[in-house]
Amino acid sequence: MRHPGEPALGPRDAPERFGDWVDRIKRTATGFSVRTKILGIVLALTTVLGLAVTWQVRSVMTNVLISELDNRGRSVASDLAARTVDPILLNDTYRVFETLDDTVANHPDAIYAFVLDPTGSVVAHTFGEEGFPTELLGLNPGEGTTEIKHNHLTGEIGRFHDFQAPVLDGRAGVVRLGLSEARLTDVVSGITAQMLVTTLFVGLAGVAAASLLTWLLTRPILDLVDTTRRVGEGDLGARAAHWADDEIGDLAAAFNQMVTDLEANRETIRETETARTRLLEQLITAQEEERKRIARELHDTVGQALSSIMVGVEILTRGGDDDLLRKKDEIQSLSRETLEQVRELSRELRPSVLDDLGLAAALDRYAQDFEVRYPEISVDLHVNLSGRLQSTVETALYRVVQEGMTNAMRHSGAHTLSVLVTQSDGSVQTIIEDDGSGFDPLEARRNGKSVGLHGMAERAEMLGGTIDIESGKEGTTLYVRVPV
Repeated sequence: MRHPGEPALGPRDAPERFGDWVDRIKRTATGFSVRTKILGIVLALTTVLGLAVTWQVRSVMTNVLISELDNRGRSVASDLAARTVDPILLNDTYRVFETLDDTVANHPDAIYAFVLDPTGSVVAHTFGEEGFPTELLGLNPGEGTTEIKHNHLTGEIGRFHDFQAPVLDGRAGVVRLGLSEARLTDVVSGITAQMLVTTLFVGLAGVAAASLLTWLLTRPILDLVDTTRRVGEGDLGARAAHWADDEIGDLAAAFNQMVTDLEANRETIRETETARTRLLEQLITAQEEERKRIARELHDTVGQALSSIMVGVEILTRGGDDDLLRKKDEIQSLSRETLEQVRELSRELRPSVLDDLGLAAALDRYAQDFEVRYPEISVDLHVNLSGRLQSTVETALYRVVQEGMTNAMRHSGAHTLSVLVTQSDGSVQTIIEDDGSGFDPLEARRNGKSVGLHGMAERAEMLGGTIDIESGKEGTTLYVRVPV
């Protein structure tokens, strides 16, 4: 009820009040200590798990025992019907009674048994002096049936099962047998009580164990957290205390050793990384220079020699001799093939168009040659550069594209390759995409089988760039970004 002068609550107040409740719950939940939280979680999990297991076991046991009772009732009723055939036909009522009484006495769940003649009159029963309860006659009627009938009933004695088995297919009457669920219920209740008591003891033991565990864990962990924070702030002289000779003690010792090694080798690591970067740059530069020299020698020396051979053969064959003419054709054909192979090898080692015209022209020439060599693969190339790049950048990107297309041809079974090279925001982005079968990039790098991936990554990292690979069933995409 709002007091006079108090402002009315607007529609925006409800979310604010709900948010206040959420904040209050969060503060309450996070305000407890780790020990209290662990104890609460252990106790809650033990209780929930114990009750769930108890309920499940009780349900399963009840279903299994009831099913077993049904099967046993059908078997006993069928056996009772078969054993009473002769006494009924001989009109031996006493023998029928003995058979019924013996059956009830030897089955702990049996509560009654009686026989009805074809007219529905009681021939014999096991109710003794109490008298036959006539209401049973209408609870499971089955006149004219030739199969065992089964019905679940409830009475003063609780839940029980009534089975009706025909004698001589009903021509000599029927046998009725009643089995009670009382004994099975007592068994299930007893097991349930035992499981609840076990759950209680397990919960108490879990709380005690959790209390001891939290006490043993929190002290060294808090000290290790404080030491870690100090090391993170740059204090490499901080060391964690060694509380005990257990796993946490081993963790503290390993942490201290790590800090010691880090302190001793920090400068060495920095120098090693610098030397590694310089070495990679020198190796790649030397590799490219060597390729350039070999390409020049192949083109100038071997190419000129083959051309001279062709000219000499032409001069030698001017005499017109038929054998010399045929030999001339063979030598000229072989020389042309060798010359073309040498030129192709020269272009692969170090394409001259890369030095003369730049990356765009070199990639265009390589794509054309690639489609000629592998006609089953279609190459879609798009290059958008604002001008010539640095020689190292052009070389690295050319080798990355070359390696990426070669890997797709060898391993993916692709039919289409897309290559996109664009320049924007002070960097060059290269995307190589195929429609072949994919692979696991992390596994390929981990097992060291993909030398091409390592080579592409080293070229990109040497220039301060990055390389990412996405691969799946629909193909593989390679992303390379290099600053310029």
